[in-house]
Amino acid sequence: MSAIDTNGSSANPVSSTNAFNKLSSEDFVQIMLSELSNQDPLAPNDSKAILEQISSIRSIESDLSLKSALEGLVQQSQFSSAGGLIGKGVMGKLSDGATVEGLVLSVSNGREGPAVNLSGGWQVKMSDVLEIFAAEVRAPTTTPTPAPSGT
Repeated sequence: MSAIDTNGSSANPVSSTNAFNKLSSEDFVQIMLSELSNQDPLAPNDSKAILEQISSIRSIESDLSLKSALEGLVQQSQFSSAGGLIGKGVMGKLSDGATVEGLVLSVSNGREGPAVNLSGGWQVKMSDVLEIFAAEVRAPTTTPTPAPSGT
């Protein structure tokens, strides 16, 4: 038994909420089966409450699975969109805050999501792209060198 302090809270360092969060569905099913097999036949447990708890856990697992699937779909969509930038010009911010621009040569898919690899060796995360433009618009122009005077 845990001690109760003057505020009426338990002195037990592990809360029941944290312990329940660590249970997997397999652990929960084992507990339920153990409880059902060891219950007093003259005072059975409420089977409706047990079924509601199992249903709640399955619903939570389903929601987590759906969230994971949607996150994967979003990342694939972002990667596909980034692939459409190959051959275009991009201006964006580097991780140090510097602004760079260059031609998109390829696309990488990292832990932080897709990034475009620019001419000049820079890599810009898609979330840090500031502007997209046709490569021809800002292509480096060469200015003619004037002929030396004094012939």
